[in-house]
Amino acid sequence: MKLHPQVTASLAARPRPTQEQITADPLAQLMASRAAMVAAVDRECGPPVPVAQVSDVDADGVPCRLYVPVPGAPVLLYLHGGGWAMGSVETVDRLCRRIADGSGCAVLSVDYRLAPEHPYPAAIDDAETALAWLRRSANGTGAAPDVDATRVAVGGDSAGGQLAAVLARRQRDAGTPFAYQLLINPVIDPAMSSQSYRELGDYGLESTAMALFWAMFLADGGDQESPDVAPLAADLAGLPPALILTAEYDILRDEGERYGDALLAAGVPTVVVRYLGVNHGWIRKLALFDAAGVAADQAAAGLRAALTA
Repeated sequence: MKLHPQVTASLAARPRPTQEQITADPLAQLMASRAAMVAAVDRECGPPVPVAQVSDVDADGVPCRLYVPVPGAPVLLYLHGGGWAMGSVETVDRLCRRIADGSGCAVLSVDYRLAPEHPYPAAIDDAETALAWLRRSANGTGAAPDVDATRVAVGGDSAGGQLAAVLARRQRDAGTPFAYQLLINPVIDPAMSSQSYRELGDYGLESTAMALFWAMFLADGGDQESPDVAPLAADLAGLPPALILTAEYDILRDEGERYGDALLAAGVPTVVVRYLGVNHGWIRKLALFDAAGVAADQAAAGLRAALTA
């Protein structure tokens, strides 16, 4: 399918730093990109959907935002995208609200530490800390009394999808598996060698940007062949059922779909859906792309079926 006109218009309107700006001071450019991502939320993501309870919480030192649509709701632990170096609970606020409202599930959105200031394993450590806080403090006691922490899913987009996949495998190994995993255009393979990397670098997310993100994330020497970095390196048997959403015009498309194929081969119930005509990060842009709302509602429906049936 051709690139959707809504996506074409969005790409034409986006500000792009020159290569000279990036090369001259990449850290300054990163800081500017972080600020621009937050500043664009209202324009790109639209007005916030009302949710009964929304609160910023401290999960044992990890800042999070908790959305509770109804008392006693099961929970999605959500990890935002942004190359492990950008993004926050603010940049996925509208998406988390839409998912909470549509699924009837609470969402705990994790504001994990970012690279390069805090490289691997800081982000996954923060995710595990937030999960431990959730499981300890829910079920009627502690700081999150209005959710059911016996029914928990994990999800994330882009780099957050990589963190979610890693956390799902770690929790399986620990004997405390999630009920479901939601992976949206996930980062899966540090090799960056797929056909989509070679062909789709002109549609928003570029291979040079991903190479920089990986370098910042692994600045302290993380092993690219470790399953804590590359989810495909893990034994995938026994992982929770998965919904994987990919975008046709995304350099990460092929690795996300390959991960879905690997999960299916390992006997994990998995649904993989490619959204046509859209690019990386489309699901957050609820005010710009019709397909964003469709995808968010599909994610909510999957959670509802997995956690509330």
